[in-house]
Amino acid sequence: MASVGQITRQISALEISSKPNTTRPATTATTSQHQKKPSQTNVSKLLSKYAAPNPFPSSTSLQKTASTQSLAKNAEASRPPSPTRPKQPAFDIGRYDGGFEIENETRGEKVTGQAAEDLALDSSVAAYRPTREWHLTDFDIGRPLGKGKFGRVYMVRTKREPHYILALKCLYKSEIVQSRVEKQIRREIEIQQNLRHPHVLRLYGYFHDEKRIFLMLEFAGKGELYKQLTKYGCFTEKRSSRYIDQMADALMYLHSKHVIHRDIKPENLLLGINGELKIGDFGWSVHAPGNRRKTLCGTLDYLPPEMVEGREHSEKVDYWALGVLTYEFICGAPPFEDLSGYNATYKRIARVDLKIPSKVSPEARDLITKLLQYDPERRLPLSEVRKHPWIVKYRSKGHSTASAA
Repeated sequence: MASVGQITRQISALEISSKPNTTRPATTATTSQHQKKPSQTNVSKLLSKYAAPNPFPSSTSLQKTASTQSLAKNAEASRPPSPTRPKQPAFDIGRYDGGFEIENETRGEKVTGQAAEDLALDSSVAAYRPTREWHLTDFDIGRPLGKGKFGRVYMVRTKREPHYILALKCLYKSEIVQSRVEKQIRREIEIQQNLRHPHVLRLYGYFHDEKRIFLMLEFAGKGELYKQLTKYGCFTEKRSSRYIDQMADALMYLHSKHVIHRDIKPENLLLGINGELKIGDFGWSVHAPGNRRKTLCGTLDYLPPEMVEGREHSEKVDYWALGVLTYEFICGAPPFEDLSGYNATYKRIARVDLKIPSKVSPEARDLITKLLQYDPERRLPLSEVRKHPWIVKYRSKGHSTASAA
C-alpha cells in the first residue's frame, strides 16, 4: 500500500485545479494521444474505495444501518478475538487554505424576504429522496478545486465513517439574487439531485447557512474535460468516439426523464478518475414533459438553428449540440465559429454552413452531418448514434449501455 506522502504526490499530479481561461484552442494544434500516468493506478483504487455511495444513505437507511451494526457488534462480542489488521492509510485531501471562512467575511450579504425563502435549500427536507441533515462542520475540508461565478469548490471528506470524498461547492445567495437567477439555481439543483447515471455528475445533497448554499457533488478525479482539450488541441478519433458514446448514453437517460440539457459543451463536462465522461452543469437544463420550449439559452457556438431563429425547440437541441461536440473534439474548434463576430456565427448556424476538414474520417464525417441537420426531426436519434459504425468501431470490448436508476 502506498504511503500517505506518495498518495499526496499522486493526487497533486492530477488536473484538479481552478477553472481555466476559456479562450478557445487554436484549430492548428497538434493531435496527441493522452497517456495515462502509471502512478494513477493506486489513486484510482483509493478514490473508488472512498468515493461517496450511490445513492448517499438517507436518514431512514442510516437508522437501519445502525440497527444492523448493533446486532453485528453483539455477534462479534461472542466470537474469540482475532489479530488486529494494520490500519490502511487515509486518502489525502490536501491542505485547506481557509478559503470558506476568509471569503465569507468580505463576500456576500444576508438575504431576506421571498429571496431568503426561495434560497433556503436543504436536501434533508426535500419532498423526494430526502437526505440526512448536513452542516459545514460535518466535513474535513481539503485542497481547493476551483472557483465558480458564485463561490468556491473544495475537496472534502465526511467526518463520519467511512469518510467519503466529495467536492463541496459554495454559492453566495446575495450574488444569486443580484444576478436574478434564483429560479434557475433552484431548478438546476432539483434536476441534478434526482439524476442517477454513471455519466452524469451526482449531486448527493445540499444545505445552506445565512449567506451561502453548499452543494455536495461527486468528486471528478481527472477534472475538467476542457483542460484536456486545451492541452492537446483536439482529440484522436478513438478518444472522441468513446466520449460521444458516453454522451449519447447520458443524453438518452436525461431525455427519458424529460430533462433537456440545452448547454452541452466541453466546459460543462468533467472526467472521473478512470477517465469516464460526466455531465457536470445543469444551469440551463429544464424539466419539460411536453418537450417544447422557446427560451433562448445556452452557448452561441452550440445553439441550433431553431434557437437562433427564435422558434420552438425540443430535446433535439441536444442532438445538434452532440454533433457540434463531435466536430470540436476532432477539429479543436466548433464548426460554426466565426471570428468576425456573433452575427456571422448566427448566420452560419442558420444556414448550416458546415465545412468539415479533410482530416476527418468518412465515418466521423457521416455522424457529424447526420446530427447537424437544420430540421430537428431529421437529426439522427441518440439510439442510432450509439449504433453508428464510427461509435461501434472504437467502443471498448464489454462496453454496453450504462445502467442507471
